[in-house]
Amino acid sequence: QVQLEESGGGLVQPGGSLRLACAVSATAVKVNLMAWYRRIQGKERELQRELVARVWNAGNTDYADSAKGRFTISMDNAKNTGYLQMTSLRPEDTGDYYCMANVYTWREGSQDYWGQGTRVSVSS
Repeated sequence: QVQLEESGGGLVQPGGSLRLACAVSATAVKVNLMAWYRRIQGKERELQRELVARVWNAGNTDYADSAKGRFTISMDNAKNTGYLQMTSLRPEDTGDYYCMANVYTWREGSQDYWGQGTRVSVSS
């Protein structure tokens, strides 16, 4: 079974930096895509997320407008681990960040998997 383990969240002052990491379990065969989402306010009991950044296995990247120029997403294919380097952080970046990976395994084929989330707080 594929599992995603996130790390790197925490409290930082405005203008500071954090690096989030998402490690895909060893049972994964290939990570096709990795993305970071942030939870947004939705209806009660409804979890909604917005895309922050994503990276494909070949190295292509895509960013939300709010992340462009400040965040860098990358993936270490050898380690099946992705990273989101966050700089020039703003209070509005505060939130729960979730890693999503599209992973190919022999048993399941290509499936989307989600991490448990990590909290980023930007405050003075």
